[in-house]
Amino acid sequence: MEKRQWAGYAFVAPGVILLILILGFPAVMAVLQSLSIGEAAGPSLAGYARLVQDAEFRASLLNTVIFVVCVVGLHFLLGLGVALLLNQQFRGRWLFRVIAILPWTMPDVIGGLIFRFIFDTLSGGVNLVIQLAGGTPVDWLGHPQWSLMTVILAEAWRGYPYVMLILLAGLQAIPRDQYEAAEIDGVGKWKVFAHITLPNLRPMIAIALILDAIWECRLFGMIYGMTGGGPGYATQNLTLLVYKNYFQFFDSAYASSIAVVLAALLLVLAVPYVRTTLKEQR
Repeated sequence: MEKRQWAGYAFVAPGVILLILILGFPAVMAVLQSLSIGEAAGPSLAGYARLVQDAEFRASLLNTVIFVVCVVGLHFLLGLGVALLLNQQFRGRWLFRVIAILPWTMPDVIGGLIFRFIFDTLSGGVNLVIQLAGGTPVDWLGHPQWSLMTVILAEAWRGYPYVMLILLAGLQAIPRDQYEAAEIDGVGKWKVFAHITLPNLRPMIAIALILDAIWECRLFGMIYGMTGGGPGYATQNLTLLVYKNYFQFFDSAYASSIAVVLAALLLVLAVPYVRTTLKEQR
């Protein structure tokens, strides 16, 4: 028995070692860079001290939190609604499923550029409709009052199928006999949803929301394609701030400090996911 166990470990070990190298080496290098290890001046926490004083970092952190909370909330509402609809039996359901998944197949940057054109002040489709209705064009992407909301709505549409697919899988795993028993007892649809669907779906909801929050925390392409983080840094999140400092200002130490903070935020989000997964396995 022990030989079989060691044989299993031996087969798995190369993949685990490779995964540790791929994930661990960049993480260690980022931490070392954030501490300026290897620089002539020696190790320093100056990068982290600078974060506290940097108004742009604070604004980007706040944007990240607002963006993630709003987008994940909209993803849940849209995803649950569409999943409930697609879980019903009707003709052409497969076609509606394909259409529902289409937004998620769109690459981030391409989606950002498309929405940038749609919300363009002069020639965008949204403002053309507003003008036809007798309204005044709105600077959706160039005004701080509207830009973050516009990006949130665009990403809510593009990314909701991810949550929808997870919830749809959860809905299809609910035993049908529970619904049949409720139907025999004459239980109303709302009570069926509240007392059968929702309790059975709760673990999948937790997993979907946590994974979606992790994904949205590190979103880059959609925001970059639509606004580039502007106007000013009204739509700039932490991922864009890392990009700007590393590739535009060539300040690798400060960019690494921001990246470490972002990684810590993602780890905080990953803990409940791991706990939920382990609880389900038990």
